[in-house]
Amino acid sequence: MRLCLAAAFVFLAAPAFAQDLASGEAILSAISGNTVEGSMVASGSYAEFYEAGGQIMGKGFAGSWMISGDQMCFAYGLEPASCWNARIEDNRVTWINGGVEEGTGTIRKGNPNRF
Repeated sequence: MRLCLAAAFVFLAAPAFAQDLASGEAILSAISGNTVEGSMVASGSYAEFYEAGGQIMGKGFAGSWMISGDQMCFAYGLEPASCWNARIEDNRVTWINGGVEEGTGTIRKGNPNRF
């Protein structure tokens, strides 16, 4: 019985979580031409400007970004691109990879750090 209840809970909770995820259009609208400053579980703090043409600029590094479906994809140096879902609430973004929250950030208008 407990297993059935747990399975039912997971089944019912999954669509609610999925509905919280931003569409590709919403990610593009919130991120393009703006800076995100925050922290990732795996790599720590970050600050990046996402130029509307697809270039990422940060202090001492650069990369590229694009929207693929309902994900934002990032590429740095020779590493293959990695794609993430996002939950966007006001000026806050939560980066989600494989259904797990992996980082957060605050969206700031434009390029205030002048990268």
